Amino acid sequence: MIIPAVPEQYRDKAPLFGALIVSSLLSLVLFAGRVEYSAQWTFVFLVWNLFLAWLPLGCALALWHLHQRKRRSIGIGFALFGAWLLFFPNAPYLVTDLIHLTQRHNVPLWYDMLLLFSFAWNGLILGFVSLWIVQGVVQSCWGGVASWLVVGVSLAGGGFGIYLGRFLRWNSWDLFVNPQGLAADILVRVLNPFAHPRTLAVTMLFAAFLTVAYLTIRLLSQVRWQPIDPGESIPR
Repeated sequence: MIIPAVPEQYRDKAPLFGALIVSSLLSLVLFAGRVEYSAQWTFVFLVWNLFLAWLPLGCALALWHLHQRKRRSIGIGFALFGAWLLFFPNAPYLVTDLIHLTQRHNVPLWYDMLLLFSFAWNGLILGFVSLWIVQGVVQSCWGGVASWLVVGVSLAGGGFGIYLGRFLRWNSWDLFVNPQGLAADILVRVLNPFAHPRTLAVTMLFAAFLTVAYLTIRLLSQVRWQPIDPGESIPR
């Protein structure tokens, strides 16, 4: 069997995407194990939500691939960015599925806790990796200030998107299926936010959580823990 060679530009990224795939597969195995044990499909919605969490990563990778080409299409680039921004809240939304944790079907509570947390973790990390990719593309095109501005807007939008999905039950595709209804719900809350305290609270708290979590992962990726050679002088 001949294994195709990994292109040069993907070689250093292959372990990360391999880990993301394995992590998602573990979640699916946990789900399949629960179905086998309980003969119930209670958490089947998690599988669909996980698929939706992969969509922003796919958009981000397509945007990055377009950025690598010598001939770039600005129109396609903005379309991919818009699609990524639209689907991005689907990834951290999986955190809110933890609300479904309760004892049921004689399944051990610890198992359901691990199942839900596994999907929530995948949603977070898939969203953050996609944001990291988009931030890198924006930084390459317009600089660091613009890239962090995109991060801030995206995470705030993610918090608001989580509210729209969890409490108002809107989905990303409703932008095309029912744009008037979606726009009406958004507009009334944007124009008069203090009349909707739950909207404001959920948006701000989730945006704050996502911001702290993303910054932590970004800083973690920059830290190196190699031991210092005894014969090497410690920089001051």
